[in-house]
Amino acid sequence: MDSSVSRPPSDDQQSQGVDHNLWFDVAGNRLKLVLAPSDRLKIMMDLIERSEHSLKLFYYMFEGDEIGQMVLDSLIAACKRGVAVELMVDSFGSNGAPNGFFEPLQQAGGSFATFSPRFSTSYFVRNHQKILIADDCKAMVGGFNIANQYFDRHSDDEDVEDNETSWEDLGLVIHGPEVAKLNDYYQLLARWVKNDNGNMRSLRKMVRLWDSGNGPFRWLLGGPSNRLSRWAWAIKKDLERGKQLDLVSAYFSPGQGLLRRIARLSKRGGRNRLILAGKTDNAATIGASRLLYGYLLKRGARIYEYQRKRLHTKFVVIDNAVYAGSANFDIRSLFINVEMMVRVEDQAFADHARLIIDEMCKDALPISKELHKTRKGLLNRLRWALSYFVVNTLDYTVTRRLNFGVKK
Repeated sequence: MDSSVSRPPSDDQQSQGVDHNLWFDVAGNRLKLVLAPSDRLKIMMDLIERSEHSLKLFYYMFEGDEIGQMVLDSLIAACKRGVAVELMVDSFGSNGAPNGFFEPLQQAGGSFATFSPRFSTSYFVRNHQKILIADDCKAMVGGFNIANQYFDRHSDDEDVEDNETSWEDLGLVIHGPEVAKLNDYYQLLARWVKNDNGNMRSLRKMVRLWDSGNGPFRWLLGGPSNRLSRWAWAIKKDLERGKQLDLVSAYFSPGQGLLRRIARLSKRGGRNRLILAGKTDNAATIGASRLLYGYLLKRGARIYEYQRKRLHTKFVVIDNAVYAGSANFDIRSLFINVEMMVRVEDQAFADHARLIIDEMCKDALPISKELHKTRKGLLNRLRWALSYFVVNTLDYTVTRRLNFGVKK
């Protein structure tokens, strides 16, 4: 598929090796990858403030802090100018917002709902998505939540370095007809929340029957299942025939099937590059990843631990296919949580994505076999094994309280 780009890079951007202002044209849609927190915030606020008839949002975490209040106020203002506003949040991820925080939105005429609000068999299945749709034709998806730490905002009483509390993350902006497919999904989800909230059988059916498409765009839904999710199935197929994998993942603890496919790509002459977390607020997830390093390093994978900030990015490039969205590369995201990943197949877009990953490598620590060997004493291996089990079982907001002595 041919693509074109706009806005030639400035001299300063050329010296850095990647132009972060590029838009790509793919199958009649315009795409842009957005990394800088200030840029993500500006685009998000522009989408809300310039909306004309509808806004649809779903976020795993929506805090009642400065950023949360700013976004909520903007949604209320949209309601007052006649925009139909729908907001859904995950009840577990967003339970830090104050009681009554979202009531002003409802009083202004907006729709508000929580995913699986009551304790039931679905309580441990979380909706981990992050979606913003404006006027059914513009969207922004990614890994970031609505909270200060995803936009480099800090309270005045926080006496810490920015890189110790801020998250490195990524957003994908899409303008064009492909957003209609995401809008269709949002309406399905909204109906489930309204009519079947907590019903696992109907949730599984919705996930199973979702048609992701088969063109250069695929909206890959994942959710509770006893088999691979749609997005994991797509990655599995790409890995089986791929020659180059570049993966950035906040939480990396896949099962043996996908782990072996990553290793086989190297074995047949391909190249694997993984950027994983070196800083986090959830040290158990680092331990779970480190449990797998030895197996991958022996099979030719290049592994890096990101150092500049806490890593929250979910970003995969396999040959000319780019995946971006909400899903980590772990068992919860593969089999349990409701996730949405978009797969865009386009060579120029994939080349640009790899330049971004090249930049991230400059701020990452290469993990050699020697370094890994110095870390993997018996006690650490036990910690890593326990971490792997726990982070693949419990929600992230629970496991961040359990670091098992794993150093961040």
